[in-house]
Amino acid sequence: MRGRRPTPTRLKVLTGNPGKRRLNANEPRPEAAIPECPPELGPSARKEWDRLVKELAPLYLLTNLDRSALASYCGAYGMWAEAMEALQKYGTMIKSPQGYPIQSPYLSIANRQTEIMLRIASEFGFTPASRSRISTPVEDGPTLFDWPKAEQSEEEGSTGSDNVEG
Repeated sequence: MRGRRPTPTRLKVLTGNPGKRRLNANEPRPEAAIPECPPELGPSARKEWDRLVKELAPLYLLTNLDRSALASYCGAYGMWAEAMEALQKYGTMIKSPQGYPIQSPYLSIANRQTEIMLRIASEFGFTPASRSRISTPVEDGPTLFDWPKAEQSEEEGSTGSDNVEG
């Protein structure tokens, strides 16, 4: 696949469709749901899972299809947390078997997990930059999952009922 990744229609709707291009009405719209936490996640990853689900569920940003991506994020978070604990305990430099100072392997683990977390975080809108491209609907307006219904009702409402008496 070449070029820029296509933006999901839901995100286009939330951002006000900045390119003013046609929206894909046939895009799959899975039902909002809270996926079950995978049993493979460790304790710190499970805590992160619970924290994120609590934040994302009210925004209707989670579906059962998001389980693996969220699990990947939480797994990376768990490994990052373990590596950070080890770095605090042993430091960023350790002695090699020959006695020379070398970079701690925990530092490269922490850096790699940070990269993974940031990549997935932008998909879910966890970073300030990715959040700035999303706006949540106002209380009276249609929700994230109602946008096709709202467009249909607008079209039906403008079918000649704008007669002005003179």
